[in-house]
Amino acid sequence: MTSPTAQAREPDAAPAGTPSHPMRGINHMAFPTFDPAGTIRFYRDVLGLPLVQTMQVKAWGPEYQRDFVHFFFDIGNADCLAFFYYFGQKPYRDENLPPLLDLGRHVALHVDSLEDLDGFQKRIENAGLKLDMRVMHETVESIYVRDPNDILIEIARPLRELTAADAVDAQITAQALLDVVASDGEPTLDALWARKAELIASRVPA
Repeated sequence: MTSPTAQAREPDAAPAGTPSHPMRGINHMAFPTFDPAGTIRFYRDVLGLPLVQTMQVKAWGPEYQRDFVHFFFDIGNADCLAFFYYFGQKPYRDENLPPLLDLGRHVALHVDSLEDLDGFQKRIENAGLKLDMRVMHETVESIYVRDPNDILIEIARPLRELTAADAVDAQITAQALLDVVASDGEPTLDALWARKAELIASRVPA
């Protein structure tokens, strides 16, 4: 484990400021679909997301590549959620993947208000679909639903704005996690918290 006096790296910029890197959010996130009709119905007709672009592509590159259709839904802020439909490709699932890791795979979509969140829940339920859950997290309230491809979709509204203090906390937590994982002991949440406390104490002037 690194020295308790190690300092977590300061964030490059406050969340509300202009970041020092060229990334400007998501252009698109892409997933395979084995049910294109159900996927289009869910995102376009149930959630009301505009279908803004498609590509029809002949197989290229690796020999396992197939002809495919690539389609894009507008999720706001010039960002898109995209799907590939490969012609002739049968559904697959990694049976060796632990269920917990499978649950961690999800897309989180942003809405601004409680009214928006309630509206999407109503749309989903009116379509005869069932929410996985509705959860109040630390900084967001979220609803969760499975799309026709069994992808977990989160729709989240902010409970408060993020601050510079959140960014500092994130950097300290990340450093504590890296230290704990690199140590000889078993990585645990309790070990992370203990290491985080050391890092916070090291930042206090003597």
